[in-house]
Order: sequence, then structure tokens, then C-alpha cells
Amino acid sequence: MKRAPEHLINLIEPIVEGMGYACVGIEYNPHPKHGLLRIYIDSPDGVQVDDCSKVSHQISGILDVEDPIQGNYQLEVSSPGADRPFFYVHQFEQFTGSTVLVNLYQSNAGRKKITGVIEKVVDGIITLREAEQIFEVPFDTISKARLVPDYSIEKGGRNGK
Repeated sequence: MKRAPEHLINLIEPIVEGMGYACVGIEYNPHPKHGLLRIYIDSPDGVQVDDCSKVSHQISGILDVEDPIQGNYQLEVSSPGADRPFFYVHQFEQFTGSTVLVNLYQSNAGRKKITGVIEKVVDGIITLREAEQIFEVPFDTISKARLVPDYSIEKGGRNGK
């Protein structure tokens, strides 16, 4: 989770939400020559290229006026996709029962990467089940987290089995 600094989140989130989209999260990777500001948006109807373009245009104008970022950077607006990144504890709660891949700042039971099913979230502790092993992962130890898409075909799917 290369979460953007609070001042960027506080500037951008209200604009995105005011346009009728959910602001899933904001990543900021500063670099003197090619920094990146990536904003993930979502809506109940899904996100199309036109939606990303509208938000990009609006945010770009605000960033030009407010000038909160030093140096050069690229602005990207994207849907979260099937492998959506997680930025907040409530996103883990929302996807309880789903599989996530988490990268950790420090090892947990000798692991720095865990792919597991979200069992529960209590007081900022995410409980993940990987096979028969249970991991209790404090949210603040997660450096990056993404949903693992489930592309399996349900019973009665394409093959009718």
C-alpha cells in the first residue's frame, strides 16, 4: 500500500466522491524524474474509460491550481480491477470470505507474503486462512494487499457440470 500522504488524500477524495464515484484508494510514488500518482475509482455501474478521463481531467485541474506535489509526476486514474488493491481496514471487512495476497513489512510466522482467505477483521487485526494455517495480521504491518480474483466456473456454468 503505497498510500498517498494525507494532504493528497484529503484533497483528492472529496473531489472523486463529489463526482459520484467511490475513491477506492490513492497511491503516490515520488521520484524526481517520473513520479506516479494513481487514483482508483469505482461505481456500482462499473468504471469505463470515459469515467477515468472525467476524473483525471477534474483532478488535474485541481492539482495544477493547488500544486501539492513537487517535481514531475504522472497522473493515472483507474478502476480497481479484479485484483483490486486494498488501502483501508474496511476493505478487508467488505471482502470477508475472499482470497487476498498480502505483503508484510515484517515477517509473520516466518512469512513476508501470505495468500489466504479473509476469515474476520477485529480491531485492525486481519485473520487469514492459508490451507490449514491461520495468520493474525495487524493492518499496520501490511505493505501491500490485493484481492486474488476467482476465475473458477460455478456449477451449472459454461460446461453445465
